[in-house]
Amino acid sequence: MILKLLPISLLQCMLLTGGQVLMKFGLQKAGDFSFSWGYFGRLLINWQFICCGICFAIGSVLWMYIIKNFPLNMAYPMVSLSYVMGMFAAMIFFHEQIPMIRWIGVFLILSGCVLIAK
Repeated sequence: MILKLLPISLLQCMLLTGGQVLMKFGLQKAGDFSFSWGYFGRLLINWQFICCGICFAIGSVLWMYIIKNFPLNMAYPMVSLSYVMGMFAAMIFFHEQIPMIRWIGVFLILSGCVLIAK
């Protein structure tokens, strides 16, 4: 069962992470945050923000498929792989520095996924 779940979960996590990265790029282009029509209007015409929504929509549909066809106690922890992907994305796309304590956290998340997959 895990051999079927893992590739689908990885794709779903990539969509979530891609959506977050695109959201951050879109928000950076929109200027200072404000609760105004102008600000949200700039977001709605920003291609990165639009693509972020598409990634989230496809990821949500894939998530519906996953929880319909796999045990939730196995599927839900696999979402934590998106945290790992998000950290790598932060490093690659935003040149963020990752402290050692967070790398330890990544190791623990991956270890937990391996244990759940057994």
